[in-house]
Amino acid sequence: MKFEFFIGLRYLRGRRRETFISLITVISIVGVLIGVMTLNVVMAVMTGFEETLRDRLLGINAHVAVVKPGDRLADYPALVDRLAEEPGVVAVSPSVFGQVMLTVGNRIAGVVVRGVDPDRVSGVVDIERYIKDGKLQDLKRLHPVRLDEGSVKLPGLIIGKRLSGQLGALVGQPIQVVSPLGTATVMGVIPKIKRFVVTGLFDSGMHEYDATMVFMSLRDAQEFFGLGDTVTSIEIRVRNVYEAQAVADRIKQKLGMPYFAEDWSRLWPNLFAALRLEKTVYFLVLLLMILIGAFNIISTLIMVVMEKRRDIAILQSMGATRRSIRNIFLFKGCVIGTVGTLLGTLFGFVICLLVSKYQFIELPKDVFLISTVPIRFSLGFFPGDIFFFTALASVLICLLASIYPARQAAKLDPVEIIRYE
Repeated sequence: MKFEFFIGLRYLRGRRRETFISLITVISIVGVLIGVMTLNVVMAVMTGFEETLRDRLLGINAHVAVVKPGDRLADYPALVDRLAEEPGVVAVSPSVFGQVMLTVGNRIAGVVVRGVDPDRVSGVVDIERYIKDGKLQDLKRLHPVRLDEGSVKLPGLIIGKRLSGQLGALVGQPIQVVSPLGTATVMGVIPKIKRFVVTGLFDSGMHEYDATMVFMSLRDAQEFFGLGDTVTSIEIRVRNVYEAQAVADRIKQKLGMPYFAEDWSRLWPNLFAALRLEKTVYFLVLLLMILIGAFNIISTLIMVVMEKRRDIAILQSMGATRRSIRNIFLFKGCVIGTVGTLLGTLFGFVICLLVSKYQFIELPKDVFLISTVPIRFSLGFFPGDIFFFTALASVLICLLASIYPARQAAKLDPVEIIRYE
């Protein structure tokens, strides 16, 4: 061990009459510890909220959607097979979107109909995970329902729980679907009305979707909207959600005009941009806590330099260079910063682990999408990992904070110190 490191470690433990300096050293370590721990925990929570929101949105929506603006997609089975062969694509499913009104008695609601293929859609979205009552496969068959005029068989419809509460429509209850794009007659346009039966309820946790979206089979949607053998879009699930934009760009280039491919990040750009901005602001604000710990390191080293003036003079008279004196105090500052950073990372990891495992911090579900605080973290050692990035930033800040006191120690004149002390 070089003598600079040995002396730097020795200065970490003050003599009995220097207990106050040792206490200041401990306070400096604790200051860095608290800053690193708080930053790690807050960033893990922010990442948890962002990923939870993303997973909820992508649980209902596809990663990539292929459309033909202002037109329908004809010969879609061949297009589906072609898209399924694209690198990075996991599943492909055709779909139909349209706006209708639902009526139950004197209650009415405007909703978006999503016609899906029950055999394919589960590979693209996680709708089956959100269905609380009924099954997705129930959309494929007709269901007997007893009405005033007798028993009839009606196609199925899956609606959100929130919409079910608004309309008072339960599973097994008939419901009327009204399309404003009806049949043109001499008396004007007659809205198209068809009866369905509620076969299932889904609860995605997102009130906007639960109150405004319904699912029906692709065949029933094509028949109701008069689309024939065409669809309005083809939905795609990719292997890595962060590569969706690259996959969409490749598909758009491969298909050419007039086809258009849109990935999930372009559907809600403002939302995710706001979340990223919020994380950045939180990171910068909490980084100030580490700066406070760094200022404690500066004050600690300055006090040590003042206390060790005679030691510095003796070392220089024995042949120690100014560089060696500077390295002694740089090493001490780095040790304080590294110990505080490691302890802060450890305590932050433990807190994140406890919150993630026991979920004892509850949230009001009617305000947030979830009932407990979400935590997303990984204790990795690679660029991009929040624990690694925080630790690296903390150590660099502490190193920079040690430069000024170390330079001042190196500038001391041993002759003056020995003469007067």
